[in-house]
Amino acid sequence: MDVLVTIGHFVVPSSEKHQESEISINGLGDSMTNTTEKIHKCDVCSLVFSSKASFLKHLRVHSTQQSNVCEECGRTFSERKKLVRHLLVHTNEKSFSCDVCGKLFKYSHSLKSHFRIHSNEKPHTCDVCSKALSSKQALKVHLRIHTKEKPYVCDICNYAFSDQSHLKVHLRIHTNEKPYSCKVCCKTFASSGNLKSHLYTHSNEKHYNCEVCGKTFVQNSHLKAHLLTHLKPHICEVCGKTFAQNSHLKSHLLIHSDKNPHTCEVCSKTFVRSADLKAHSFTHSNEKPHVCEICSKTFARSQHLKYHLLNHSNEKPHRCEVCNKTFVRNGDLKTHLLTHSNEKRHTCELCSKGFTRRDSLKCHLLTHSKEKPHACEICNKTYARVTHLKYHLLTHTNEKPFACDVCSKTFGRSNHLKSHLVTHLKEKPYSSEEC
Repeated sequence: MDVLVTIGHFVVPSSEKHQESEISINGLGDSMTNTTEKIHKCDVCSLVFSSKASFLKHLRVHSTQQSNVCEECGRTFSERKKLVRHLLVHTNEKSFSCDVCGKLFKYSHSLKSHFRIHSNEKPHTCDVCSKALSSKQALKVHLRIHTKEKPYVCDICNYAFSDQSHLKVHLRIHTNEKPYSCKVCCKTFASSGNLKSHLYTHSNEKHYNCEVCGKTFVQNSHLKAHLLTHLKPHICEVCGKTFAQNSHLKSHLLIHSDKNPHTCEVCSKTFVRSADLKAHSFTHSNEKPHVCEICSKTFARSQHLKYHLLNHSNEKPHRCEVCNKTFVRNGDLKTHLLTHSNEKRHTCELCSKGFTRRDSLKCHLLTHSKEKPHACEICNKTYARVTHLKYHLLTHTNEKPFACDVCSKTFGRSNHLKSHLVTHLKEKPYSSEEC
């Protein structure tokens, strides 16, 4: 057997032959170690160790490999405690309980990550958008928003997901599996999140109070969305618009001065604020780093996410004085008021057709150019509007995310659900039976 000697930081074979796996080397010169060193070589895998303790610990890997074998899947482990921990994968045993909410977990590290939800601790920060997250796994999944990586693909419809749990819930659309059941009305759901949202319909308890106006809410997220309607003490003297922060008012004042100091390097479009330029840059990359924690919908701008959260809380603080219709945003109310005045400020230069909203004009212009920039990656069908493409994609996945609370019938589009709900309003609440 070749003898291995230590020279500096390297272990090399010598020309001498020895039968023992442990040898002593003395006085091999200035370039070698001056003290006596012992080399321990494993006869099974030929790994070399300078420490006897490390060598003996390594030998246990080979001696215990045969005894620490999982009978379910045949996987081997170097230590028995690792085998015991692995066996939990094959069972539904959850021995770690959260003291706050009672939720059970298989592993202690899973409980530790979960507890950060209650403590609101978020030690992991995204280097791209600075968003803080509670666990390394959550950060890993979040980063896929920036990289657009979707490694989890549905074998049935090829729809891809960034998170394995999202694929797991999606597969239930194909299997029609609804494992989560409401104990009150026995209604079943595909995901625990949908069940959690449904349970609020049975409870009239509202634990979250607004300290400003005293209004109460069932969910903390609803309260957070509501608070956005308060705390805007900074008023623009030109147009009367209010802002939560003085810095936002200063940025807003640039609109009235016609100064746009920030320029996009891609399309040369100019912006009043650097934040607006940053948000605009996402339109070129199609990046949407702001994620709704309730429904996982993504947004390019944090402000859009804030407005979206109001949809979950059903909060519509802006009311039309003409018809009492309410709106989430003040801008939507202003646009709505044009319908009463029949004012159409946005005019098509090609056909002179007028529109109350600028985005409606923008979509209309595509009818002249017949441009359809939004293409389906599955069948290559193209659409003028991204919303139309989103509705089309549901035909491939057979996904129907909008469910009727009355009869549980599902729909691919929210307006189809609204039309369906009218059928229940026409139903008679009592039916006479013949005796």
